[in-house]
Amino acid sequence: MTSSAVLRAALLGTAAGGRSALGIAAPVLTSSPRWPLRAAALAAVAGELVADKLPGTPDRTMPPSAAVRLVSGAAGGWLLARRGGGGQVLPALAGAAGAATGTLGGARWRRAAAPRLGALPAALVEDALVLALAAAAARATPDGPAGSRPGAR
Repeated sequence: MTSSAVLRAALLGTAAGGRSALGIAAPVLTSSPRWPLRAAALAAVAGELVADKLPGTPDRTMPPSAAVRLVSGAAGGWLLARRGGGGQVLPALAGAAGAATGTLGGARWRRAAAPRLGALPAALVEDALVLALAAAAARATPDGPAGSRPGAR
């Protein structure tokens, strides 16, 4: 395991703090050759991107939502480390810590940005940021591009 794996797990966790589906979806979308898994991951992300903008969506810092984000960040860190062939405990912890940061930081961003930008533009800026973080975290592994470890198809 490298410090790069831990950093990537923390970045992915931060993205999961913003949009919980990204913790698991980003590694699946960048490494799984199985189209049903990829389709399900894409649907989960798309659904959350839409649901996040709805007025009835609960606050991300509420216990059920926050817990899901922490688990998603930890699972994403674990998946990234597993794909890279290294130790998985520290990246999982880094993913959970990143998710806590992303959950609280994202909520603060939205509260601060919405009065200035408007609720929808602030949400769309956050979407762009968390999607970019997830893509950056999941696309490369220490041994090459996503899914390029020996034996991967």
